[in-house]
Amino acid sequence: MGIYIVSIGVHIPEKIITNDDLSETLDTSDEWIYSHTGIKRRHIAGEHEFASDMAVSAAQKALEKASMAATDIDMIIVATSTPDYLGYPSTASLVQDRIGAKPAAALDVSAACSGFVYGLETARGMILGKTAKNVLVIGSEINSRILNWKDRNTCVLFGDGAGAVILSEDVHISSGIMKTILKAEGDGSDSLMIKAGGIRYPFDSEGTAPDDRYIYMDGRRVYNFAVRANTELIKDLLASENLSYSDLKYIVPHQANIRIIQAAAARLKLPESLFFSNMEEYANTSAASIPIALNEMVNKNLLSRGDILMFLGFGAGLTYGGTLLRW
Repeated sequence: MGIYIVSIGVHIPEKIITNDDLSETLDTSDEWIYSHTGIKRRHIAGEHEFASDMAVSAAQKALEKASMAATDIDMIIVATSTPDYLGYPSTASLVQDRIGAKPAAALDVSAACSGFVYGLETARGMILGKTAKNVLVIGSEINSRILNWKDRNTCVLFGDGAGAVILSEDVHISSGIMKTILKAEGDGSDSLMIKAGGIRYPFDSEGTAPDDRYIYMDGRRVYNFAVRANTELIKDLLASENLSYSDLKYIVPHQANIRIIQAAAARLKLPESLFFSNMEEYANTSAASIPIALNEMVNKNLLSRGDILMFLGFGAGLTYGGTLLRW
C-alpha cells in the first residue's frame, strides 16, 4: 500500500522582475543579490490575480495530468500565507467551488513556508483515516502584496506562484510517503512576521505604522534556525527509516536562500548537487516552492520510479517539517 503523488500542476505568473530591475530603485545590484541569495528573477502576480486564482490554475493542471475529474477529489487543502480573505471564507473553499469539486471538504493550512509539507501530512492522515481517498494539496502565494519594496533585505527574496499535487492511495504499490516529521519553535515567532492585520493588531489606515503591514524578518536568526532545522530533519528522517545519505536521489528543500542550502550541505558533508534548487528563476514562493521545484524535476526527467526523495520546509512560526518518500 502506498499513499503517493499522482500528478503535479503549477501556475507561474507571467510578469518577471529581475535583479537589475530592483537595482533601479534599491541600493543593490544583480551581483550582490545573486551572490547573497542565489536568486536572479522572481515571477509576480498580476494586479487582479489572487491566491485562489493561481491555486485553481495549478489544481486544474494536476487534474488534467491525472486524468481525473474534480468530482473525484474528496478534500482540498490550500497552504497559503496570502489568502484571498482572512479565513472567512477559506481559500480552499473558493478553489473547491471554481473547479467544481463539490462536495469535497476544504481547508486552509497556515504554516508559512512549511505549509506544503504540513498539508501533505494532513492529507496523508485523512487518507489513512479513511476520511478521503483523493486529496488536492496546493501551495499558493502572492508574496509580492506583503512586501515592502523599499526594503532590500526582504523584497529581493520573494516571488509568487502556485503548485498543486494530488495525493491518493494504491494498495498495489509500495511507493509513496514513508515518513514525515513536523515541528515548530513558537518562541521565534517574532523573528519572521507581519505585525498588523490580525485581531491583535488590526489594520488602521491612520494609526498603523507602514512597515507593520509588510514582512519583517530577523535575517540572522531565521538563517541560523533554517540551517539547524534542515540538518536536524535530514538526519532524523534518514534515521527513522534506517537509510543513509547515499540512499537519497534528491533533497528538495524550501527555496529560501542558496546560502542556507550550502551551509546545511557543508555541515553534513553532503554534495550540494544532492539539493535541487530552482530559486534562481522563482525566488522564495513560500508554500508553493516545493511543488514548483518538484514539477520542474519531473519535466526535466530527473526522477525515476523508486527514487527516494526528501522534502524540507521551514518558515514563519517558526515551523519546520520534512517528508521522506519513494517516488
